[in-house]
Amino acid sequence: MSPDVLDDEHPRNLTILYATETGNAQDVAERLARQCRQLHLIPKVFSVDAYSPEDIISETLIIFIIATAGSGKEPRSMTSLWTMLLRSDLPDDLFEDLDFAVFGLGDSAYEKFCWPAKLLARRLVSLGATEICERGEGDEQHHLGVDGGLEPWKAKLLEALSHLFPIPPGLEQPGETDTLPPARVAIVKSKESSPHEPADVLLKDEQYHLATLTRSDRITAADWYQDVRHVEFDVEKDLDYSPGDVAVIHPQIPPEQVDAFLICAGYANIADEEFTIEHTLTDQSLPDHMPRTITLRTLFSRYLDINAVPRRSFFSMLRYFVSDELEKEKIDEFLSPEGADELYEYTQLVHRSIREVLEEFRSARIPREYVFDLFPPLRPREFSIASSVHRFPRKVQLCIAIVQYRTRLKIPRRGVATTYLSSLQIGNKIPIGIKKGGLINLPADLETPIICVGPGTGIAPVRAVIEERALLGANENILYQGCRSALKDQFYQAEFESLVEKGSLTYRVARSRDGPEGVKRTYVQDLLLEDAERVWDIVGKKGGWLYISGSSNKMPAGVRAAVREAIVKHGGKTEEEAVEYVAAMEREGRLIEDCWS
Repeated sequence: MSPDVLDDEHPRNLTILYATETGNAQDVAERLARQCRQLHLIPKVFSVDAYSPEDIISETLIIFIIATAGSGKEPRSMTSLWTMLLRSDLPDDLFEDLDFAVFGLGDSAYEKFCWPAKLLARRLVSLGATEICERGEGDEQHHLGVDGGLEPWKAKLLEALSHLFPIPPGLEQPGETDTLPPARVAIVKSKESSPHEPADVLLKDEQYHLATLTRSDRITAADWYQDVRHVEFDVEKDLDYSPGDVAVIHPQIPPEQVDAFLICAGYANIADEEFTIEHTLTDQSLPDHMPRTITLRTLFSRYLDINAVPRRSFFSMLRYFVSDELEKEKIDEFLSPEGADELYEYTQLVHRSIREVLEEFRSARIPREYVFDLFPPLRPREFSIASSVHRFPRKVQLCIAIVQYRTRLKIPRRGVATTYLSSLQIGNKIPIGIKKGGLINLPADLETPIICVGPGTGIAPVRAVIEERALLGANENILYQGCRSALKDQFYQAEFESLVEKGSLTYRVARSRDGPEGVKRTYVQDLLLEDAERVWDIVGKKGGWLYISGSSNKMPAGVRAAVREAIVKHGGKTEEEAVEYVAAMEREGRLIEDCWS
């Protein structure tokens, strides 16, 4: 008796919705779907931005997997759903027929750990939904990463689902046999060459434009430890973007790495044979914008990530494809409860990549139809646009730090996307997508003052905001820029000083390494404290807006604390009132934070 037959009399459907920033929430959702199938359930998996929020009313069971963006925001993909759920006119019993569970992903180093997941669970309960399993939280700070919280939560969830959906007699119970799960695709030998290049597939999407690289200038000093670039692309027709929007770049793995991998994985002799992919398990995703007829070389150059650090789920599938008994024993050790720490030390602690793992597990031979079940997708990277479309209608300007570091094993690493961008030559053409950021809005009244805080490459969206405001004739703009040294990494200094001369900008710079030895370093939040009276005048008396952009480290919390202190000191409010005032600014859209981990 198949699950499809069962579904006619005893519906065994559930929906899994995920909101992701880096792909981790999607991975959790798809892993959960595989285990739900073992309970003979029929899962449907959607990104929340590919799911109509109004359809929730017709669902009976939803599992939400929610990542955390920046220092406590919901992912951009969740904004539409969250806006709908916050409507004040929704009845208290709207979701009285809905059962749900929520798992959040976050980093406890930040104050608002798993905040979107917490708020979502509370809101669903307030609208009448029933939580079938206590909310779970995966913490990046846990030595096992997200899995440290996921595995115990998943056990509770699956137990709750087993009570809701008992497995009928005659069907296999989970764990009874150790069989290879079905692949998400079937492979068909291609009869003819694919008519489309990968770039052509992207350009069929109206979001993408063929762009020509016209500048890639280093804007840090030549002797500085970090290579930061001002990058420009030109397109042939006018663009439509706003401050806060992002450029979407699809990177490629360097050919020499792909060649070495194909040899190691045993694919060298078939690397350039074309084959056609049929998507058979639709609750498991495939990389976006991938042609269905393809070669392994193209697949591992553009669509699957051989440089990712493998998760536990990678080894749970790899064990089916190793022939060496010692290698299989080692994988079983990794997957055992006692081997969790060893697996962490082998992979996460030293940033060992999938490519390097397969160089050690040399007996592994992964069939083509299973590559999507082991290798994560090579995700496009999003970079904040650093220019105003009103000034440059056919340009996209970016401010990009080239990622380079060494692992604990002293192995050099480079970021996939920034390495790809830095390898491009002037005149090269690539597809670039334009995506709405959804976080930054500008005041409709040009007389409304704004404060922008942008340390490091956080200056990118802030530059777009200031450039746009200046072009529109809004002159009450204050910029607090953070850098280490005026001579090393004070980005766009000449541009901002020119705006100062024109009366369009007040410019304050915190140079943390330029002070005398032994004196406390100065950061952007320190300058805000120095200017506390002016800060209150803008955000309190004049109803001004505050933009915070940069890394989600201590900076955003420090900036908020400085603003609260200004409200207490010069606004005559208590600390509790200052906290509420800042929260009200955020609710009103006057405090906008665009930060990233």
